[in-house]
Amino acid sequence: MAYSSRSPRRGALLAGAVAVLSLLTACGGQGDGSAPEKVSGTAGPATESGGGPASGVSSPAASTPGGTASSSAPRTGGATTGTGTGTGADSGGKTAATSTRCHTSELRAAVGRNNPGAGQENFPIVLTNKSARTCTLHGYPGAAFVNASGSQLGPDPKRSSGSPATVTLKPGQSAWAGLTFSNPEVSEAKTARPAGLVITPPDERDHLQVAWTAGEVPVGGNSSSVFLTVFSPGTGA
Repeated sequence: MAYSSRSPRRGALLAGAVAVLSLLTACGGQGDGSAPEKVSGTAGPATESGGGPASGVSSPAASTPGGTASSSAPRTGGATTGTGTGTGADSGGKTAATSTRCHTSELRAAVGRNNPGAGQENFPIVLTNKSARTCTLHGYPGAAFVNASGSQLGPDPKRSSGSPATVTLKPGQSAWAGLTFSNPEVSEAKTARPAGLVITPPDERDHLQVAWTAGEVPVGGNSSSVFLTVFSPGTGA
């Protein structure tokens, strides 16, 4: 009787143990045979503003079996596009304008014959277009008398009143501006004998120099100012 009272309990315990063991075995078999769950959006490469991989971050899809880097997405940061139209726009987006101004290297300078009158000495400064293109002059020249060593004699000339106009010079054509000063024998100004006259075309920095052979010029004292006029077409002869 004592044995029969314990047998049902032992059977129940054994049955429970078998059930638990079967459950554990079934769970273990499911974990070994199924693929890991995929989470979208976590495997793509991280990018900086320049379009390349972010520092310290590697992409699992960034290399092929042969070891050559590849990417399925185009680089967009820092890329530039162009139309190839050749409009002359600079890096600031402004269109580069073509200048028609005569440059110093395109001109030949000369001093014309004196045309004195009423105590005045009047010389035409002549600039001739020696280039193969048409160019323009507008306004006043720069001028200064210099000695043999190149030092300036007297103050800078002053500008006479006038209305500047654009003078168009085809190859070989000339324009002239007046160089005027009072006769030193009349004005009794302090004088010097220049070796040359330095001439600077309008809006240019480089200059031309011609020999001065017309004698004494005023450089100081009474009525010593030298005046320049605007450019006009021709040679002033």
